[in-house]
Amino acid sequence: MTHTFKLSRRAARFRAPMLATLLALAFGACDADELTNTTTDDPSSPVNLADPTEAAIPVETPSLATSFRGGIPFGHFEQPISAFGDQFSGAKLTVAPGDLLKYLAGIRARGGKVVLMFAGNDRHYKDRRGFNMSKWKARIDRFKGINFSSYINDGTITGHLLVDEPNDPENWYGKTISPAVVDEMARYSKQRWSRMVTIVRVAPSYFRNRRPRYLDAAWAQYVTRKGTAPDFIRRNVADAQRSGLGLVVGLNISKGGPNRSRLSASQVKSFGSALLNSSYPCAFISWQYESYLLTGSMKDAMRMLRGKAQNRSSRSCRG
Repeated sequence: MTHTFKLSRRAARFRAPMLATLLALAFGACDADELTNTTTDDPSSPVNLADPTEAAIPVETPSLATSFRGGIPFGHFEQPISAFGDQFSGAKLTVAPGDLLKYLAGIRARGGKVVLMFAGNDRHYKDRRGFNMSKWKARIDRFKGINFSSYINDGTITGHLLVDEPNDPENWYGKTISPAVVDEMARYSKQRWSRMVTIVRVAPSYFRNRRPRYLDAAWAQYVTRKGTAPDFIRRNVADAQRSGLGLVVGLNISKGGPNRSRLSASQVKSFGSALLNSSYPCAFISWQYESYLLTGSMKDAMRMLRGKAQNRSSRSCRG
């Protein structure tokens, strides 16, 4: 994000460490498979994003912009802007309206692409009966007066994540959000931003071979309890193709192993390689960003998977 202001030389000496500290904070979170809320209410988290309209984290745009290096976006939930570039090329972020353009400028400048979630934490759009469409639409409408079409047109925005885990009744007071309602959510998004890809974080099998009219992509995130990684990707690609959907994939690195254990670096390499062996996925975004991913053997695993994602043919998530 570019800030046009003048500083004395003395103030400039302190700007870099201040920004580095701020950039270490994570952005909005959506759980990957084992949690139920779209953002975390845990006060021990680096940034409490129970309400994603709250955390305006300054990010300085690099003086020299970096172009996207090809392939498909590769990154994580809760990823700081500073991690875009050499480390990662993609992410999922929950962004407040007032921060949207600044974040997008920073991501574009670092050659990144992002899946955006506008609705935020599901507590904002449910009532005692479960999901509330009127409340969800009100959350989306907060962004309708912002002109960010250039970021849609140039691919900086990979897509709009409509909702997380509509299939999980624990999220919605014992009910689920039907495939028809999910498609209505996609229709509402298309009314405002016709060119922006619509994505839901649920496996494509949820649509039972139906072809949604407005929804563009589903999301399959791997954990070991779902079978072998090669079988998992074959099954989900087939389900996505039958429903005419694109497919975002990724790993639950934090809790995707047996008994919800953290995946090891060797598991990340093996499972991630299996997912990336398919040419069908349009993005690889995992739960969740943490600093240990950039150290030791896990850093090597991330570098290897980033290379595989970058060498893939780029494709839209439009199914």
